[in-house]
Amino acid sequence: MLVLGLDPGLATTGWALVRGDGQHLDPADYGVIRTDPAESLATRLVVLHDTLEQLIAHHAPDAAAIEELFFSTNVRTAMLVGQARGVALLTLAQAGLPTWEYTPMQVKQAVTGYGGADKRQIQQMVQMLLNLKSIPQPDDAADALAISICHHHSASLLGLLGT
Repeated sequence: MLVLGLDPGLATTGWALVRGDGQHLDPADYGVIRTDPAESLATRLVVLHDTLEQLIAHHAPDAAAIEELFFSTNVRTAMLVGQARGVALLTLAQAGLPTWEYTPMQVKQAVTGYGGADKRQIQQMVQMLLNLKSIPQPDDAADALAISICHHHSASLLGLLGT
């Protein structure tokens, strides 16, 4: 199963494709989509949509996983991330991809075994689980890898439970 993991953001959206068979995980590809802050919000959202659409068409993932919005004290940032997340969800739905949403705590728990893990711990586990030579960069791509890993682990568990 090839899972597209997304860490949505307006300035930078992390994406990762991880292939897994229930026993082994392999990073197929990962990176970020950056939008130009000098452009209008609408233009930036179109860039996000079009780039995601191209990624999906090129890699043909079987499923997608996206991080749920973490509401911080900065309302403006949360609103912008929410708009980017909405465009990502729309793009996934238009592509007909089954999509699962995970909270940051669920991702941390699935990757490290501890829901309160810090960013460095998550990155180190991503590196280890995917047998990478170094911690993936940038951070948004590493987060997207973690989200994809989370779905692989969750899908394996759901398969074992017969749901």
